[in-house]
Amino acid sequence: MNKKIFILSAVALYIISTYFSFYFFSTGSISSLTQKISLPSLKYKPPVDSKGNVIIDTSAPKTEECPLSGEMLTKAHKELWEKRRPLGIMIENSIDARPQSGLTSADVVYEAVAEGGITRFIAVFYCKDSDGYVGPIRSARVYFIDMLSEYGEYPLYVHVGGANCNRTTGSGCGNGAPADALGKIVKLKWGSYNDLNFIPFPVMWRDYDRLPNRATEHTVYSTTKKLWDYAVNKRKLSNVDEEGNEWNSQFESWKFKDDEPVNPAEVTKVDFEFWQGKNEYAVTWEYNAKSNTFKRINGGQPHINKNNDKQIEAKNVAVVFMNESTARDNYTEGQHLLYKTTGDGEAIIFQDGKAQKGRWRKKDAFTRMRFYDSRGSEVALNRGQTFIEILPKGNTVAY
Repeated sequence: MNKKIFILSAVALYIISTYFSFYFFSTGSISSLTQKISLPSLKYKPPVDSKGNVIIDTSAPKTEECPLSGEMLTKAHKELWEKRRPLGIMIENSIDARPQSGLTSADVVYEAVAEGGITRFIAVFYCKDSDGYVGPIRSARVYFIDMLSEYGEYPLYVHVGGANCNRTTGSGCGNGAPADALGKIVKLKWGSYNDLNFIPFPVMWRDYDRLPNRATEHTVYSTTKKLWDYAVNKRKLSNVDEEGNEWNSQFESWKFKDDEPVNPAEVTKVDFEFWQGKNEYAVTWEYNAKSNTFKRINGGQPHINKNNDKQIEAKNVAVVFMNESTARDNYTEGQHLLYKTTGDGEAIIFQDGKAQKGRWRKKDAFTRMRFYDSRGSEVALNRGQTFIEILPKGNTVAY
């Protein structure tokens, strides 16, 4: 009798907890609740402040090279990154998503059109934690999966849903649907392993107060710390897999170099559109000689990170041209897009106040995209954030 009561009580508790988790995640603002919930810390227990951000003495000697960005960081940074794997987070760029959170802290950021001329980012974090919230988090696309696949066999992929076949007409369903991002995740055997899709509260949550008067799809946030904690403690995904293989056993870093700015700068401004007439998503990168970075302007306005009110800036801006096509899947909100992410194509690399015309090359989805100058030599990138802009082949860039 007691056993039956125990089982019934356990089932009831599960149903109740599931209900409230779903309720808080899918409705209303819970920003006040997130301050009251503490997640279990990682096994190495990094020091954190009252908001859960990792405390690192940034004045310590910067002797360690980040394998993703080449940035020189402290030994304390390295002690953290060596115990985790890269984290790719889908961050939207629709007008209602701005200003976004977390982009300034990523090691590498890729941007391409998601649909209808509206661009989206996949921000890859590894060596540094985010400076607060990250988001708004949106859905997966097959070409962003190809970009993330460069970062080991099982990188962590953070998104909310994804492109798939047309549920209304059945068009494009089944194996081989070209834009079926969720199906591609299954084929890669990421599934519930390293695929962090719509993880329930308190790892992900909806915050209606952070960007008031926005529709529900623009409200999902998380932090890199919560996501890495979840990966380690719930999925057992540290820097090694179940067989003890390190995530970076096949990973190859880019070539890096120290800054070499030219004076005066040859390139002071870079302008381009992704789709003609979509001025809200046009991009300008303005060169700042003092920091030897390019500062980003998005839709005519400085692109600000909401966490710290800083303008996004990159040490390297690589513009790559890829063949863009539609999946012809009759998606109810517009055709899903495809990009030819493998092979090679034209590229322009902006760094040190100058431009290098060359080519990008990527043998397959799991091979690192690399950049080469007009003589065929690999371009060494400056230490710091690299922003990769994926434009349709045939677009023009003014500089």
